[in-house]
Amino acid sequence: SGSESAAGGSGFLTALLHTASTFSLPLCQGNAVDKYFCDVPQILKLSCSDTYLREVWLLMFSASVFWWCFIFIVLSYVQIFRAVLRIPSEQGRHKAFATCLPHLSVVSLFSSTGTFAYLKPPSTPSTSLDLVVTALYSVVPPAVNPLIYSVRNQELKESI
Repeated sequence: SGSESAAGGSGFLTALLHTASTFSLPLCQGNAVDKYFCDVPQILKLSCSDTYLREVWLLMFSASVFWWCFIFIVLSYVQIFRAVLRIPSEQGRHKAFATCLPHLSVVSLFSSTGTFAYLKPPSTPSTSLDLVVTALYSVVPPAVNPLIYSVRNQELKESI
């Protein structure tokens, strides 16, 4: 559908711009990053050129894509909750909310920790909190999503 195409297209464009911008930088401070994976802000710290304008431009573009997606997600959930509240049976509403709320919590975790990680000034030295935040937005959501959706599976419930 159109929304899936827009999401995929905006994600691809954002990744392409970050990748092109990152690979065009001259690196002169070695190749050791402070995180357990190679992330754009960490690579910008290794550059020997002035990256301020590049960072601001990429941050503004990424923030605008993020906010459009965030607004779309919020409006979608408002519509979903309005439809769920119109379900006549209590059991039906409970089942619908039990499906939606775990997904919403994972999206919230990803958005909040990702925002915290990327809005921190790049000149600030990395701490162990940064590693925890990075793990929260890069490891936890992909690991938790299969659990959320498989717990709804009756065979899995019985095996647990």
